[in-house]
Amino acid sequence: MIAVFPASLVPIRLPLSSAGSGILVDLRPVRPRRATVLAVIDLGSGTAVVTGGGSGIGRALALHAGAAGMHVVVADVEEPAAAAVADEVRAAGGSAAAFACDVSDGAAVEALAAAVFADHGGVRLLCLNAGVFQGGLLWERTVEDFAWTLGVNTWGPIHGIRSFVPRMIAAGEPSHVVVTASMGGLVTNPFSGPYYTSKFAAVGLTECLAHDLRATGAPVGASVLVPSLVATRIGWSDRNRPEALRSASALDEPPPDVAFVDAAIRTSTTDAGMEPAEVAALVFAAVGRGDFTIPTKPSYDRQISERHEDMLARRLPRSPDLD
Repeated sequence: MIAVFPASLVPIRLPLSSAGSGILVDLRPVRPRRATVLAVIDLGSGTAVVTGGGSGIGRALALHAGAAGMHVVVADVEEPAAAAVADEVRAAGGSAAAFACDVSDGAAVEALAAAVFADHGGVRLLCLNAGVFQGGLLWERTVEDFAWTLGVNTWGPIHGIRSFVPRMIAAGEPSHVVVTASMGGLVTNPFSGPYYTSKFAAVGLTECLAHDLRATGAPVGASVLVPSLVATRIGWSDRNRPEALRSASALDEPPPDVAFVDAAIRTSTTDAGMEPAEVAALVFAAVGRGDFTIPTKPSYDRQISERHEDMLARRLPRSPDLD
């Protein structure tokens, strides 16, 4: 599969890092313009890195990448799960390696990036996909609840961008970053404040990344995946919550507000969730088209339209029925 995205010609030199020679970038406001240079990404070869690759959407992305002909690096905080998915890729005739990686730990993500580039010399597709869910009433949630959720859902992509993107730019080859956010990064509902806060941040982070990459003419593109309900184990993600960040919300008998939301998310993802393999196919197709936002359901258009109607009317945006 081939993806195309524009690369800009830019006139002002800014330093890339303390060790870098700099890059040309135009900081002046300009009207959108047609691309004069097209960078082509071959998603049928090269290396794909998938965080949270041991289950759910991450597993599906890894399997799809392997079937497409890419070497797949499966990274997950659950090392046996990552190894099992790598085995699945190889059993299907693909090439894969597994790494244990807690994406909330910047040093661990840096070690992952260093190892991948040392072994393979580059990354063509980076899927920053690891995610967890924490629900409940916003004012009842603990510092640990927020630290855990933001650590994985927001700091995970931040660490991934900081460790991988400079190396991808330096490699000079067309490549792409996909950050898994959520429709909960574009619309809101009650009883899910920590999760939605983290996913709104992930959407904004990816938009900023895409603008920075375009402004600097980097050969790297970016997209944000905003799935609706998917049949994953995110409702059971507290299985991987570090002991140091456990609180009353993470005990066997959580507070009523947390128990209510946990039950709802587990039921809805199990009963109505899209199959992860369908999501993976949508991601590869969207990257191939050069899409920035990657929704998974037709209801995306209505939900976004209603939200912006409310914003223009200065109303509290309505809470949609997520499907």
